[in-house]
Amino acid sequence: MPGDVAREVSREAGLVYRATVVVAGVAIVLGLALGGCGGGGAGSSGTGSPRASVDASAGSATSRAVVIDTDMAVDDWLAILYLLGRPEVEVLAITVAGTGESHCEPGIRHARALVVLAGQPDIPVACGRDTPLEGSHAFPGPWRDNVDALLGLSLPDGPNQSASGTAVELLGSTLGSSPDNVSLLTLGPLTNVAEALRESPKLADRIDATYVMGGAVGVDGNVGVSGVGIDNRFAEWNVYVDPLAAKLVFEADVRVTLVPLDATNHAPASVAFADRLAGDATTPQAKFVSDVLAQMHDAVASGTYYFWDPLAAAVLVDESLTSFERASLSVVVNEGPESGRVTVAATGPQSRYATSADLDRFEQGFIDTLNGR
Repeated sequence: MPGDVAREVSREAGLVYRATVVVAGVAIVLGLALGGCGGGGAGSSGTGSPRASVDASAGSATSRAVVIDTDMAVDDWLAILYLLGRPEVEVLAITVAGTGESHCEPGIRHARALVVLAGQPDIPVACGRDTPLEGSHAFPGPWRDNVDALLGLSLPDGPNQSASGTAVELLGSTLGSSPDNVSLLTLGPLTNVAEALRESPKLADRIDATYVMGGAVGVDGNVGVSGVGIDNRFAEWNVYVDPLAAKLVFEADVRVTLVPLDATNHAPASVAFADRLAGDATTPQAKFVSDVLAQMHDAVASGTYYFWDPLAAAVLVDESLTSFERASLSVVVNEGPESGRVTVAATGPQSRYATSADLDRFEQGFIDTLNGR
């Protein structure tokens, strides 16, 4: 969509955008904070056959084709609006993980609303299966209910080219029809991507790179500290919900760049940042994100809310925001206190995983992008 038209649609969406403040229970807010992703700091390395990496630096002269696979949790909303605001990125489609924090129907509805808010209403959206490839792990019900309710906020309705099929079908058709290879940004359980690759292994040839927010390599996970009674100090939620899917993607013939808790632990959200954004929110997108952070105030103030998915989106745009280590990664799929743990394997294709974050540059770039600067 041409820039002037997109800005006009965005302004019109802003006129109908309204936020209604609701009071969420502290336990649910903290649960949403941990569920979005959250954990410890440091890294490790391993050996294996190297895979080529992609140079993704800011200021690229050509548009980069991206598909976002999301579970439409709170931090996903922020990441999606950030990526939709990047001039060097063209978002071709959004696929929703039915195994994620949002259920399919509200997840699709909210994703459609976000692309309308961003002035890009023609981006197709579809949802995938609502059960893991194996096992029965799931996000806690109260977390899903609060995300389904959009934290009590409102977004504009509008026309949208919604996909008639499933997320796997949308992934396949988008990758197959794109004239260029496509980068994937995954922000939830990897169910959709793993299922698509399992059904059509040759799709891997059309994937330029896969940026995955998930896992914990050299730090503790966040599942065991979420207050929901799960004895597991190793797993991060996105991987825990569908360990087999993560394992299949990590061990597939795709270039994986993992943005795990090792990196996101260096990117906490703060009250100071929320206040700064509130005073510098000049677009509907920035105002919506400011309202989201206001709703998450208790979690932000407690130090338990991190920029998990927004950091992964920013790393896709500018890899200099972090540092990387290489390792052959796998995942524990058996049930037990280590289920969903990301491990370093002795053999197998190598992936990169991020271990740090330049928080000051991330924050400034995030605010500037939301404001169209």
